[in-house]
Amino acid sequence: MDTPHPLMSDLNMGFDIKVAMGTVAVNMGDLAGTTRYFDDPERPQAATPEHAGLKCDTSGPVPIILVPQPSDDPNDPLNWPLWKRDVILLLLCIVSIFATSLGPILAANTLTLSLFFELPFTKIAILTGYFLMGVGVAGILCVPSARIWGKRHLFLLGTIILIFSSTAPFEALVNASVGDLYCVHERGKRMALTNLALFGGSFFTPILVGKITHTIGWPWSFYLVAIFCGVCLPVVIFFIPETAFRRSAYLNTDLASTDDIHLYDVAPGTGDGYVKNEGPLRSKTKELSNPRGSKSPQDLIPPNGANTPRSTYTQTLLPFSGRKSDEIFWKLLLRPFPLFGHPAILWACLIQGTLIGWTVFIGIILAAIFLGPPLFWDEVKTGYAYTGAFIGAILGFVFAGLLADWSAKFMTRKNRGIYEPEFRIVLVIPQLVFGCAGLYGFGVTASKPVDYSYILPIFFFGLEVMGMVIGAVASSLYIVDAHREIAIEAFTCLIIFKNFFSFGLTWSAYDWLVQNGVFSTFMIISSIQVGVCLLSIPMYIFGKRNRSFFHRHDILKLTGLT
Repeated sequence: MDTPHPLMSDLNMGFDIKVAMGTVAVNMGDLAGTTRYFDDPERPQAATPEHAGLKCDTSGPVPIILVPQPSDDPNDPLNWPLWKRDVILLLLCIVSIFATSLGPILAANTLTLSLFFELPFTKIAILTGYFLMGVGVAGILCVPSARIWGKRHLFLLGTIILIFSSTAPFEALVNASVGDLYCVHERGKRMALTNLALFGGSFFTPILVGKITHTIGWPWSFYLVAIFCGVCLPVVIFFIPETAFRRSAYLNTDLASTDDIHLYDVAPGTGDGYVKNEGPLRSKTKELSNPRGSKSPQDLIPPNGANTPRSTYTQTLLPFSGRKSDEIFWKLLLRPFPLFGHPAILWACLIQGTLIGWTVFIGIILAAIFLGPPLFWDEVKTGYAYTGAFIGAILGFVFAGLLADWSAKFMTRKNRGIYEPEFRIVLVIPQLVFGCAGLYGFGVTASKPVDYSYILPIFFFGLEVMGMVIGAVASSLYIVDAHREIAIEAFTCLIIFKNFFSFGLTWSAYDWLVQNGVFSTFMIISSIQVGVCLLSIPMYIFGKRNRSFFHRHDILKLTGLT
């Protein structure tokens, strides 16, 4: 492979790619996200002799460097057998389906409840808004608690809350558990599975709720969720241990802002198919800083090693297993809020949150459109109208998964082996095509369902959801790749924005629809979404400049929240 010009890795993007936008070369040094992890961009972090001493996954034909590097502690989740980690994740996904099903549980029977309680339609619709606001507040409170004390106590508490109420922390923590349980090269499919559970469950719920409401009554849609969550509680208690682990900072190589990976020392270790890449060690090593840039002896010396006794099964049942961080709770609680001033975080909030908000908007008014004149559907048919959204969610994940990998590899090859996180932003193009086409099409066809047939609004709803999923994947991947050191706070920002934005829409959705009509309302919404998607152009052009600026001017340090 040709060696790129020294300035090439500092360019804002893969400039060998012929795109209709110009950029300027910038000398920025090593940034988190800009990487040459592997010589062949077709495969992840393949081990070579120069990476001697690093633990590798040898289960495939080519040894793959493990990022992050597992410790020698047998209690490190990265050292657990792969089947055990997969079972834990599968169980978390099942519970997550029930947790997220409560969001759209009123979608098919909003009008039914309005007539039952003799309340205005908006009063019932706002119940969904209260749920979304509760999820947003739960995310603010639970993420700091998970950072300090781990996630198991929150999974236990969340499952108990689901039995009696509605708000639980699964949306905020399940994706984070993928980072706890897997190395980087193992996360892609698992992350798709967790997102499919979170999103797919939401869109499949109304299909069932309509039939349940029509057959045995609307209260049973809530009773069944409580029953299934009650069954899940012992599963969480006995089969989902703590996934958070306090690993030495130098082992967290996925948080490093350098292209090379080095270890201070090499100690014998074991794992599920993990071995050391044998060979002479380098005489010189480079320190890997922690996410905040400070290094202490405590960070550089492994607190636990191969001689650490394995925790007993009884010990794994405890809700707490010690502190996972020495950080202060109130600082962690406040960290997400200054990040709304970070252009990349704000961009991700808009790209992901607005389409999710419009999806909630459609869900609220869907009952009014189909249950009312001129179609006069019942709850069963209205629930079935979500079939398009469910199929769109699945197709969105498949499409995003295939395109995300292919586009990153293609652009990395064109950029002579240098990967830039901004390559992820190209996924906004299919989001613009599918999502905005879905919004425009839904507005046109739903305004005259008799003239255009009821199938077309359902089809365009599916397109909109497909675009929503692709946008969610694009923004999440960019945050993880470009700003891994603040990823947890960034995802908290996403949760806050999308839930509170959706909450605001539930207040005025029906009244807005009555005042302006379906067609005018969705023409406005669709045009707003086009404008949001076009913000990706300056983000693509100036993304690396933005990373460089905030690498040198840490918002959290400036606000005293480190």
